[in-house]
Amino acid sequence: MTSYTNKGPKLDLGNYEGFDHVKYWVGNAKQAASYYCTKLGFKHIGYQGLETGVRDVVSHVVRQNSITFVFQSPLNPNDKVMSDHQSIHGDGVKDVAFTVDDARGLWKSCVQRGGKSIREPWEERDENGVVIMATIGTYGDTVHTLVERKNYHGDFLPNFHRLSFKDPLEETLPPANLDHLDHVVGNQPDLEMNQICEMYEKVFNFHRFWSVDDKQIHTEYSSLRSIVMADYHERVKMPVNEPAIGRRKSQIQEYVDYYGGAGVQHIALRTEDIITSVTNLRARGLEFITIPNTYYDELRKRLQTSCTKILEDIDTLQKLHILVDYDEEGYLLQIFTKPLQDRPTLFIEVIQRRNHQGFGAGNFKSLFEAIERDQEARGNL
Repeated sequence: MTSYTNKGPKLDLGNYEGFDHVKYWVGNAKQAASYYCTKLGFKHIGYQGLETGVRDVVSHVVRQNSITFVFQSPLNPNDKVMSDHQSIHGDGVKDVAFTVDDARGLWKSCVQRGGKSIREPWEERDENGVVIMATIGTYGDTVHTLVERKNYHGDFLPNFHRLSFKDPLEETLPPANLDHLDHVVGNQPDLEMNQICEMYEKVFNFHRFWSVDDKQIHTEYSSLRSIVMADYHERVKMPVNEPAIGRRKSQIQEYVDYYGGAGVQHIALRTEDIITSVTNLRARGLEFITIPNTYYDELRKRLQTSCTKILEDIDTLQKLHILVDYDEEGYLLQIFTKPLQDRPTLFIEVIQRRNHQGFGAGNFKSLFEAIERDQEARGNL
């Protein structure tokens, strides 16, 4: 792997403050939101739809600590834009929104630097204040909305309402304890990764933070290349993947085939106690990929000669199929769900960091092999 220290120039105007929310376009927003609440421990915090005077798109907002997801579906049969998106991509991420301190200024900077404006800056307001937003295009049909909310004090965005019905399962199932959004990964078709990374550098003033290539990451059958892009303050990290030629179809190419092009492959959610989080998520019925026992046999051997001390019990990590990556500074623990919809596209990563800012390069081979077993079961390897 390669780490980069050159952050490039700091913007004179505007800063990225972190991930604001992730918006999904799905076939049935009500059911998708309920799935994320039941399986992943989110709670409903907002709604827009017919009952609130919105006639075209329904929105269900769920949150867990600082992680906010929005699920949207069209209400009318003649909504060609959302219906076409659903037909091509299936359920997936449409918008990865960033909290910023100056939406107008950053939008203007992005457009002047060659960015594709999807929507010029606009305001939304209610009794809790005003939010300024603007939207810029990125890879495939995915967009980034810049959200300036420093003058807003509501739960989410203006004119969202709380649902009157509260699902008792949201209170009775064991808590997942997922704290915040760590990174969002985008898959690209072969040989398109570099141009997308150059777009992030030029348009959004991001810099290269970390990378691996197919010489470092490969299995018997497949491989990938990956570059992590980050804003100047490294509050937002956006890994960008592409497949590399192998003996068989890689999981990156499988995603591109089933999603119909570039898009968000997975969302990494951070926890400070992955053992409790994964134990409770499994109790909720969430499915994770399986890791063979030989991985943990090799891990124990490597740790015997390493200065890194893993505080968590390795037997427990093995039982839960949690992966470990480490260097001389610290370690991370991570696990990946199976796809959250019928198409083998979007999935979730749960990650715990202990003074380690990498992305699990030491686990890529084991991860690929685990996914390849699922690919073989789907007939796609």
